[in-house]
Amino acid sequence: MAKKISLIGIDPQNDFAIASGPGGERGALVVAGAEADMNRLGQFITKNKKRIDEIHITLDSHQYVHIAHPSFWINSKGERPNPFTLITEDDVKNGVWRAYNPQWQGIALNYVETLKKNARYVLCIWPPHCLIGTWGHSLVPSIAKALYEWEKDTFSKTDFKVKGSNLWTEHYSALMADVPDDTDPSTSINTDLITTLQEADEILIGGEALSHCVASTITDIANNFGEDNIKKFVLLEDCSSSVGGFEKMGVDFIKNLVKRGMNVCKSTDW
Repeated sequence: MAKKISLIGIDPQNDFAIASGPGGERGALVVAGAEADMNRLGQFITKNKKRIDEIHITLDSHQYVHIAHPSFWINSKGERPNPFTLITEDDVKNGVWRAYNPQWQGIALNYVETLKKNARYVLCIWPPHCLIGTWGHSLVPSIAKALYEWEKDTFSKTDFKVKGSNLWTEHYSALMADVPDDTDPSTSINTDLITTLQEADEILIGGEALSHCVASTITDIANNFGEDNIKKFVLLEDCSSSVGGFEKMGVDFIKNLVKRGMNVCKSTDW
């Protein structure tokens, strides 16, 4: 009986990958090496389109006002945080940074407190990126082309997973938000995705960024998957890169998941 092969492509979007678009566009949060990663992933999908049974693509989907964007925060001088500023629980408690809208101050404090309690990432302020409806939100052209060809030639449907549109929480992981919002089911654990992936014999992984959305997504799936299933994971190591300055987080993710059973190979060696 043939093996069932699934592929997870995490946030293969222009804002993370394209440094120079055809009209002079530049991604808002370009990860070094990501364009080449996504071109390799597109080539991999096309080369293996008859072998891949299902494809899940996650899409980071933000609006301008968001808890991880500069617009949400202000300091005593009336300044917004620069991109890549880290905001800790102590920063908010001590007034280093506060919510621009005073009515949101309680939400802001609870958010950073919960991040610390859950040992998730420290809140990082990113350039506004993957804004819904913009060029930056769109798929990298090589991925869009590969998915179209896969759908046409296999008469299949790409499963798109939208994440990040709740302004109160980061949503690195496609499985659940960093701090789920009880009023928004889309931020809670995606049990449907887990159930679907459990039926696969092999789960191929690529996307951006290795240090953040890839690491969070795959770790969260692993933690809700059953240890025996982690051996199904195959990270295509030449189809994913870390955000500059956060490379250690990507390395640590790979080390931790390999210890738990994840496999790693180049896309050309699979």
